[in-house]
Formats: sequence, C-alpha cells, structure tokens
Amino acid sequence: MIIGFTTEYFTSNEYRPTMILVESCIHGPAPNIIQGLALGYNSCIVPILCITATIGYAFNYAGMYGIALSALGMLGSLPVALSIDGYGPISDNAGGVAEMSGLPSEIRDVTDALDAAGNTTAAVGKGFAIGSACLVGLALFGAFITRIGETSVDILKPTQFCGLLVGAMLPYAFSAMTMKAVGDAAFEMMGFIIEDFNKGQQAIADGGVYKPDYDGCIKISTDSSLKMMIAPGALVLGSPLLAGFLFGPGATAGLLAGAIVSGVQVAISASNTGGAWDNCKKKIEQNRSAHRAEVAEKQIDLARFREEAAAHPDAKERNQNVEADVRETYDKHLDQVFHWVQKDQEIRDLHVAAVVGDTVGDPLKDTSGPAINILIKLSAITSLVFGNYIKDNNLAALLSKKTDTPAPAPAPVDGN
Repeated sequence: MIIGFTTEYFTSNEYRPTMILVESCIHGPAPNIIQGLALGYNSCIVPILCITATIGYAFNYAGMYGIALSALGMLGSLPVALSIDGYGPISDNAGGVAEMSGLPSEIRDVTDALDAAGNTTAAVGKGFAIGSACLVGLALFGAFITRIGETSVDILKPTQFCGLLVGAMLPYAFSAMTMKAVGDAAFEMMGFIIEDFNKGQQAIADGGVYKPDYDGCIKISTDSSLKMMIAPGALVLGSPLLAGFLFGPGATAGLLAGAIVSGVQVAISASNTGGAWDNCKKKIEQNRSAHRAEVAEKQIDLARFREEAAAHPDAKERNQNVEADVRETYDKHLDQVFHWVQKDQEIRDLHVAAVVGDTVGDPLKDTSGPAINILIKLSAITSLVFGNYIKDNNLAALLSKKTDTPAPAPAPVDGN
C-alpha cells in the first residue's frame, strides 16, 4: 500500500512532482526531460525502503521461507493490480474511439481526465508487480543457492563479483534493446504513414477517395513486436546459462543478485518517469482546452489576431500610420491582440515540450519498465531449473579438475 501511495504521489497530476514537470515545460523539452528523470530516480527511495523492511522482517523471523511468503502476499493482491492496470488502456482507447468517431471535444476532455487517472493506476499496478518481482526473484535466488549446495554469495571472490557487475548491467542492456525496438518500429511506421498520406493526397487530387491503410500500420507493429523481442529474450535466457557453463554456478549466483538489485531500481524509475510525463502532457492539454473555451466564450478570432500581430512586429512603431485621435484606442486593441497571440503561442510551446517528454516516456513506462519484471523472474527460474546441471557441468570445474590431477608416479628402475 505504501508503494501504491508513493507511486500515485509521483505520477498523478494532482500532486507537486508532476506539476513541477508542467512548470518546467515553460523552458522547453530539455528541462522537462531532466526534471522527469530526476522524478523517476527520487521515486525509487520509498519503495526500496519498503521492500528492504519487508525482506529484513521476513528473513529475521522465518528465513527464506518468510521471504517466499512475503512474495506470495504481494502476489495475492494480483487481481487488484491487474484491475487498476487495465483501467488506463481502457480509458485511453475510449478517448481514441471518441476522437476517431468525430465526437465533440467535450467528450475527449472527459476521456482525457479518465486517461490521466489511468496513467496513475497503471503506474501503481506496475509498482505492485515490481515489488513482487523483487521478492519472487529473491526467493528463487535462495532456491538456486540451495540447489547448487552453497549458502551465500561471496563478492570478495572475483567470479562472483564479476557476475554481480554483469548482472547489474543486464537491465540496462535489456532496456536498451526494448527501447531501440520501439524506436525502430516507430520510425518504420512513421515512414509508412507519410508515404500512405502522400498517396492519399494524390488520389484526392485525381478525384478519388483517400482511405488510410490501417492494416499496414498494424502489420508493422505486430511484426516488430515479435521479431524484435528475440534478442531481449535470448539475453534473459542465455546470460545466466552462459555464465554458469563457462565460469560455474558462482558466476550465475552473482549475476542473479546483480540483476535483482539493479532491475528493481531501473523498473521503478522508468515506470514512474513515463507515467509522470504522460500526466504532465494531460495537464497541459486540460489547460489548453480551458484556453480554447475562454477564446470561444469571448469570441476572439485568433487567426485574425495572428495576422495583425505579424503585421506589427515592433510594438513601439506598430501604430505610426494611425490617426492621433484613434491611436490610443488602436494601441489598446493591439495590446489585446499581442496578449492573446502570445498566450496561445505559450500554450502551444508548452504542449510541444510535454509531447516530447511523453514520447520519451512511452517506451519507458510501457515497454522497458514492465518487462524488467520478466527479466528478474525468468532469469532466476531458468537458473533454478538448470542449477544441478550447471553445478556438475561447467568449464571452470572441468579445467580445475585437470589442473588438480596428480602426476603419475615414476616407473621403478631395476637395481634400485
């Protein structure tokens, strides 16, 4: 529950951390990115303290069995986590359906508010999953240590320490692979959309009808999601096995410990950073909708105002050609023109900065962050399944046996 409350605090646009992101967008995308990364790193502190307190208490009273029970306790809330995790995509898709159906903008405002709440609930659900993955991974790690006949991992031994470093690197390598997969698929899809749009415009110019090729976009997304996950999957399954077969079970034990310790941090920060960036964009879009409603209520023609502002770039000389008797009135009118044009441009710039942050955050919160749970659990399960085989069949043990084989005794010499 504390992890859930902390996640809500850092990702909801009702609280200070996300509002800091909104304010940082005034200065462009770069401050938004910097503040968002800092937010994600800060959001790791409380969940990690909660997990360490749970591990310490459980291990003190029931050993590894207590940690396994703690993992089951968190997994016991899985139906709740899945329910709140599904809330976000449902409301997001509802907004997409409303927009594609040409419904009034008021409907989209409502679905955007629901989607903003859904981003927070999705982040809370991911927090539950990450916490349980840490405890499950630790329990499976303990089972692996028992299976290979050890009692601990000694980081003063070079093999275990090297495995620890490699394991801590795995979540970063895995995140890089998944984020690059999302980026490559996005580039391919954007190229396809631009090409399809140009063909459609040509068809309209020739008197035809433009029908977007949605199936082509779906095919690109589907093919990419399957093909580009081969390498990350091989990394997860192959790393502990390769380390074990080459350097022995100690290297695999260090690798698992490093992956758990590093993966939890990366997963929490990625999930919360992405959720906060998304809700930052939602908050700015709410402000933009309120601005548009105010413009409509006051019957302001922004298009005409922009033309007038462009025709008078220099505020000091903008009314030189106006008669003196109407110059004051016209000056007030231009002040109003510049006020509304500047306000509209500021909101546009804020939205651009927020969209950049959200674009960076989407692969973090929807791909890399949640998938690290799989890395932690699957690498531990794979190691556990092959634990005995790694213990009995590894290159390091084979070389050690050859080195330790005593030389044969010399043959007796006659007469001696």
